[in-house]
Parts: sequence; structure tokens; C-alpha cells
Amino acid sequence: MDLGLSRVDYLQVGVTSQKTMKLLPASGRKATQKVVIGDQDGVVTCFGMKKGEAVPVFKTLPGEKIARLELGGALNTPQEKIFVAAGSEVRGFTKKGKQFLAFNTNLTENIKAMHISGSDLFLGASYVYNHYCDCKDQHYYLSGDKINDVLCLPVEKLSCITPVLACQDRVIRVLQGSDLLYEMEVPGPPTVLTLNNGNGGDSGEEVLFGTSDGKIGLVEISGVSPVEKWKIENEKKRGGILCMDSFDILGDGVKELIIGRDDGMLEIYNFEYAKSPILRYEYALSESVTSVQGGCVGKEGYDEIITSTYSGWVSGLTTEPTHRECGSGDGLKMTHEMQNKVLSLRNELEQLQIKVLHEREKYQQSSQSSTAVSAVPTFSINDKFTLNRDDASYSLVLEVQAAIDTVLLQCDVPIDLKDVDKNSAVVSVVDCESEPNGNFLLATYRCQVNTTRLELKILSIEGRYGTLQAYVTPRVQPKTCQVRQYQIKPLSLHQRTHCIDRDRKGEGYFKSDNISTISILKDVLSKEATKRKINLNISCDINEVSVNHTLKLIHPKLEYQLMLAKKVELLDALKELQAHEGNTDFLIPEYRSILEEAEELLKEHKKQPTSLERLYGMITDLFIDKFKFKGTNVKTKVPLLLEILGSYDQKALIAFFDSAA
Repeated sequence: MDLGLSRVDYLQVGVTSQKTMKLLPASGRKATQKVVIGDQDGVVTCFGMKKGEAVPVFKTLPGEKIARLELGGALNTPQEKIFVAAGSEVRGFTKKGKQFLAFNTNLTENIKAMHISGSDLFLGASYVYNHYCDCKDQHYYLSGDKINDVLCLPVEKLSCITPVLACQDRVIRVLQGSDLLYEMEVPGPPTVLTLNNGNGGDSGEEVLFGTSDGKIGLVEISGVSPVEKWKIENEKKRGGILCMDSFDILGDGVKELIIGRDDGMLEIYNFEYAKSPILRYEYALSESVTSVQGGCVGKEGYDEIITSTYSGWVSGLTTEPTHRECGSGDGLKMTHEMQNKVLSLRNELEQLQIKVLHEREKYQQSSQSSTAVSAVPTFSINDKFTLNRDDASYSLVLEVQAAIDTVLLQCDVPIDLKDVDKNSAVVSVVDCESEPNGNFLLATYRCQVNTTRLELKILSIEGRYGTLQAYVTPRVQPKTCQVRQYQIKPLSLHQRTHCIDRDRKGEGYFKSDNISTISILKDVLSKEATKRKINLNISCDINEVSVNHTLKLIHPKLEYQLMLAKKVELLDALKELQAHEGNTDFLIPEYRSILEEAEELLKEHKKQPTSLERLYGMITDLFIDKFKFKGTNVKTKVPLLLEILGSYDQKALIAFFDSAA
């Protein structure tokens, strides 16, 4: 796919939330479109482009943080009315900026998600879904977990109202009135829903979803049960999905799928020769892509992809060629329009510099006064703490509207920090005496200049639960910091299951292949029940065969890590032999293969430096927990177990587990 796109920055507003930017329908066939965007300052801004400059159409006064922005209007007419959700209120504006609606829903929770269809309004708060028609309450549903997005299948195609909820517990729920019609489990927590091709496809029942761990899928929401059409894994380990759109950027009559991620990646997929989309183009922005939509904004006749980012930048990736002309010399000659734009930017920059100097002098003079009060600057943090199923690690993402200076991590339970390729910060870890002060981890990340996003990988230990705290300090004056807290759960590496027997009352029945999982549950439930003075009866039925089964499940991973460690250990000696002999012809094929794969082996070992120790820890816990259920303390035999693991043999390890008592 030959697609050359050029980036153009149009305007910057305040910090933006997910899905808060839209393009108004064009007034003519070849006319450019207006952009409308809402920010966390509560301001709705509408602008268009004229001669390369952003020209405001209207701008509202500041107010409560805008969580969602949608377009609406009568069915089968241009959707050009603007609706914004802020707090528990929904406001409506015309395309000229006149407010025609102020609907207070009286919800106890702030609105997180919104969808408009004709006179129907669909809202999702944290756990509560509400449906209104002409601002009158129609239906209500209490979700089992947080609602991340809400959608309704096109009424004009299906002649019935079918709401769809994306919920944090990895489930898409389909409703009928106030009742749950059915639910579908998806590979990750769904964060965004959108209609396929913008209209639900030919049937009107096709819904695209994106997850917080970066997966994409298409499901058909039929009247009886859902049908999964296709699914794309996040093989490149990129960020979560925040926004999606379908737009024909190639102009070939087939709409491409446009994806915006929270790590700044913008991706374009097309369906050429395939049932599922194939990645054809990608572009890296420096911060989260909160909204994306295809259209024509900058110049008529040139389609583009409009994006908004977390810090409020509205940019376009346009098909318009860059305006450069060859001069008589060796350089490039700018067009008259570009020269005027550069001159205008220089004048604006000079005025800003003068204004900054004036305000700095004014601040310094006022700070010398005895009555002066220093104002603490406020700043927004966009954070995410999620479990990665593939490598059993947690991803902590911190994004700030200003450049980050330092991030201090403190944790009261043992955790390990893992290197992230995208992370250029310098880390300093302090040795802690855990028991006296409750600090198992103290680490400081010093960020490079202009770093606004920091991604960290954290390895937890199941059974050790507590709180991770992040102290975030941006490069602002006077110095200030915000603290964010994240819970490390007892079964931190487990995920929720949705196969539940709903007939049982007042009891829980837990099954696992791993005895250590049951041991952790037993200890935590007993501790919490004692704390709350609840009478709790716990009985355990242990199957001895499960221990050997768990060891066999661990075996491939342990064998791979041991082989990797052995190969890395041999590398230095093999390289020395190669340098001494001048070639590798004298080596056996196995050793030659290690030298050929040296770069990949070192890279893989660097990515997982503590994997072997974690596997040893799991086996040790399994050994202790097996005999703990029998009432036997075998901690004195742990050194012998570690010796066997040092010269690992699966049969010897299983024999040791069977014979120890």
C-alpha cells in the first residue's frame, strides 16, 4: 500500500480525554470540515482551516471536565449537533456554538461513556448504564464491573434498540431494555467500541472493539448469540487501544481501519486480499492518541486523518504533498504561503518570550513581599496499571501534560523492576531493609528532557500483597508532586473467569492445578475474615497428582530458561576462541549456532533477567505448600531442593517431591 502522509499540527487545547474530538459534516461536496474538541478544562472549541491558519468558529467558557463528545441529530440527516458529557450533565450545542440543551441526569457517578442515536441518549457511568429518550429515563442496568464504553446498533437498519457495553472484566454485554440479553468474553478489557465501517456493516450488527492490552477484534451482535469474525493479537507489544475509525484514506472505495493507541502509535489496516485486516501504515506520535477520525480539514481535495493527543494537540496526517520547490542553489525554496506562516510563527514566538519575561519579573518582585503566597501548580496525570498475560508482568504507564522530571516508586511488598526498551530514563534503586520500615522497594527514575510519558514493567510475587506508590514530579516551578497508588493483589497474576455456577449461595468453590494458588487463597481469606470478625469455614481437598502435573507445566519454561542461561554463559568463551582461531570451522554445529545467534540470545536474556529466579521461587513455594497442607514444615529441606534445581533433571525433581516428608 503506497501511502505517503505528511503531519500538520493545527491547534493545541487543554488536556483531552478519550473520544472527545469529532469532525462536523462538510457543508458541500468538496468543502473542508470543521473540527470540534472538548478538553478537561471544560472548554468546547470548534475551528476550521483557512489559508493554512486555524480560524475559530466558537469557544465555550471553562467548566467541568469533558469526558465524552459525540455528534447527533435526527436519524437519516447530517449529524451536526454537538453533545458533550461533563460530570453528570449532558450539554448540546449547534454547529455555530449556540447551546440548546443542558440536561442534568442526577447520576451519582460521573459520566464516562456516551452514545447518541436520534432522540435516544445512552450513558455509562462507572458501573451504571442509563438510556434516555427525549431526556426521559427509559432503562437502567447495573454492570458487574466498570463500563469503559457504550454503543447502540444502528436503529435505522435494525428497527430495534440494542445497546452494547464494553466492561472492564473482559466482557462485552448486550442489553435488551433493562435486561442482559447475553455477554461475550473478549481477550482483554475492552476500552473502545465502534460500528464497523461506521454503520455496522451490511447487517448493521458488526462491532469493532479494542482492548487495554492492545488487541483488536470484530464481533457480530446477532439477536441470539455473538459471532466472532476476526481477532488481531498485539504481537509488537504496543499500547492499549483508545480510539478507532473507518475511513477510505486511499480513495479506492474500501474503508481502512484506523487505530489510535495510548503509546502514541497510529495504525492503518486494510482488507486487501484478506478477511482480517493487515497493518499497512504506522506513525508514532509522542503521546496518547485520544481521538482519531478521517476527513478533510486542511485543504479541499486532500483527505487526511485527524488526531487529538493527551496534551491537547490537534494534528492531521494529510495526503497533500509537502510544498517544496527546487531553487537555483543546492537548497530548497519555500513557497510564499510557507514563508508567511514561518514569519507569523516567529512573531508569535517573540511575543510569547516577551510575555514570559514580563511575568517572570512580576513573579520575582511579588515573591519578595511578606504577604506573597506561592501558588501550587496543578497538572493532570494519565496513568494505567495493567497485567500482561504473555510475560506475567504488570505495565505501569504514567503520562503527564508537562515534561516529567522524576518518578519515585515505593512499595511495601517485594517486586522487581524490568527493563523497557522505550524507557530512556535513568533508574536508581536504593537497598532497603524491608521489615523495620515496610519498604521493599525504593527506586527513582530521572527522565530525559521533554519526556512526557514513562512506561515501567513490574514483576510481582503471588501471595505478597500490598501497595505500590508512584510520586510524580514534573518540570514545573515551584516544584510540586502528585502521588498515585496501585494495589498489588494476593493473586496478582490471576485473571477473572466468567464460568460461574450461579445456583450456589453463601459459598465459594475454588479449583486450581497449582496448590500454591489454593494456599494463597486460604491464607488471605482467613486473614480478611478474622479482620472483619466473620465466621468462615474452609475445607481443602488436595489431589496429590496435581503437584506433578504443575511441575510438568513449569518444565518447558524452566528448561528454556536454563538452556538460555547456559548459552549466554558460553558466549564469552566461544567469542574468545573465535578471535584466537580466526574462524569457527573447528567448533561443533551447536557452538557455531550459539555464536550466530549471539545478538538474539543476549537480547532475550536481557529482557528476562530474573525469569529463572521466579521459576525457582514458584517451585520452592509449591514444595512448601504441598507439605503445609499435610501439617509438615519442610523449609529445612529447601537448600537441598535448590541443589537439585541447580543441576536440573525433571525426573529427579519429581522424585524429590515424592520422597520428601
